[in-house]
Amino acid sequence: MATQTETELTTLAATDSRAPGGSWFAVHTRARHEKKVDTLLRGKNIDTFLPVVTKVQRWSDRKKKIEFPLFPCYTFVYVPSSAEQFVKVLRTPGIVRIVGSGCEPLPVPKEQITSIRLLLEQDVPYWEHPFLRAGQRVRVRGGCLDGLEGILTEMKSNRTLVISADPIQRSVAIRADDYDVEPV
Repeated sequence: MATQTETELTTLAATDSRAPGGSWFAVHTRARHEKKVDTLLRGKNIDTFLPVVTKVQRWSDRKKKIEFPLFPCYTFVYVPSSAEQFVKVLRTPGIVRIVGSGCEPLPVPKEQITSIRLLLEQDVPYWEHPFLRAGQRVRVRGGCLDGLEGILTEMKSNRTLVISADPIQRSVAIRADDYDVEPV
């Protein structure tokens, strides 16, 4: 049962300003319902992408490889530019909402979906990392600068950490590519 009201559904229909052909959207699901939602949406002929990772689960008597969602409680759907398709998605059991700002669903750029797919298809090591964005306050973890705090910026695809002294309005910057940082 979807938690969005009928008025929110009509707002979705009225604010449908995406390009013809549709867009990818992130869908928030109930906990541990990602695979079920994916199956139900595919049954409704809706394109989905559920990125999964295979991990070895160990019990006292055996080991087994199990697929887990890369992003727990989320899956991606491709929704054509029509209000009926949004309603079809939202009325799928296990879906909480389409991720967005207020009542406006926010599309996920096609390039990001393509990048995630490419990463999962290749046999390269990767790990989960807290989401960081330019302008966010971060702290360096480990190394000679352990505990240093600053603002993360991007300059020509290099991560830069800006350390500021607010009262005197002065800053210095370091390259942060070689440091592990976490959000503050």
